[in-house]
Amino acid sequence: MVGPCCEENQFTRRSFLKNSAAFGTTAAFGGPLVGMAAEKKPPESTSENLVTTWFKSLSEEQKKVMTFPFDHPLRSAVDNNWHIVKPRIGELFDTDQQAMIREIFLKIHSEEYREKVMHQFVSDNRNRKNPGKEAAFGSAAVAVFGEPGQGDFEFVFTGRHCTRRCDGNSVAGAAFGGPIFYGHASGGFDEEPDHPGNIYWFQAKRANEVFQMLDGKQRDKALMDKGRREQKNKTVVLTGKTTGLDGLSVSEMSADQKVEMRKVLGDLLAPFRKEDRKEAMKMIEPQFDHLHLAFYKNKDIGNDGVWDVWQVEGPSMVWHFRGSPHVHTWVNIRKQA
Repeated sequence: MVGPCCEENQFTRRSFLKNSAAFGTTAAFGGPLVGMAAEKKPPESTSENLVTTWFKSLSEEQKKVMTFPFDHPLRSAVDNNWHIVKPRIGELFDTDQQAMIREIFLKIHSEEYREKVMHQFVSDNRNRKNPGKEAAFGSAAVAVFGEPGQGDFEFVFTGRHCTRRCDGNSVAGAAFGGPIFYGHASGGFDEEPDHPGNIYWFQAKRANEVFQMLDGKQRDKALMDKGRREQKNKTVVLTGKTTGLDGLSVSEMSADQKVEMRKVLGDLLAPFRKEDRKEAMKMIEPQFDHLHLAFYKNKDIGNDGVWDVWQVEGPSMVWHFRGSPHVHTWVNIRKQA
């Protein structure tokens, strides 16, 4: 394990951990940081501030293997099961630095979903030989593009069923700082039709409620034969098109259907922190009437008519939900040109 090499970095980390404990973090997976008693609760730090503090703690040896120029093409990569650099956080960073990474990851999610998302990541990344929570989280890999605290930067967290970003709005015109991925295999690789225990299946249930509101002609337009292939970044390529997309255009929905559609978009964004939800909706709203809602027949688990694979797509948005054999979700939202 490579660690920081100067007293200044040690002080920075101790200050971070003390402050984290004061606002009730869960760096030990559900409990406060060991040895840090909760004090009067100060204003909550942002993930961006925490990235800067963490970055200051890194040694030059650590930076060599996981930092890149801001404009490096790897910054925009996304996949369903990958590691952005070879060294895993459990190998590269010391205990305090791993606690910082855990806190950054938690804070890019909403308070309601932080522990659910942590549970998902741990359960999907367990190693049979070493199935502990710490080992599962330690299997992730992170990279930094640019220099936090000194200009444009992006922190990227990766692993199985996970690509997440924290950029402090450094990436102009992109929600979440670029394309993201989330997923869950809650009951093994092949899930049951009702996806028991899957923390994201509620989103598919909500989308299917909109389908139930559609009339016969609308359903015919919304229901398609086969969805898109999963091809890393190609999965979330934005077409710029307002017509000719899969499914039913929101412009063809009734007023009450549009109200429900907006609620569904809110449910899709619910796992993420407030500022990311707000930014995403700001980019979605101008293209709302050009969004298309599609459901796909070819991967209906149990043949129950509850569509496991569906998507929302617009000229500058893709939210592709593939619920068969378990949940994979690809997201890319940008400001409309």
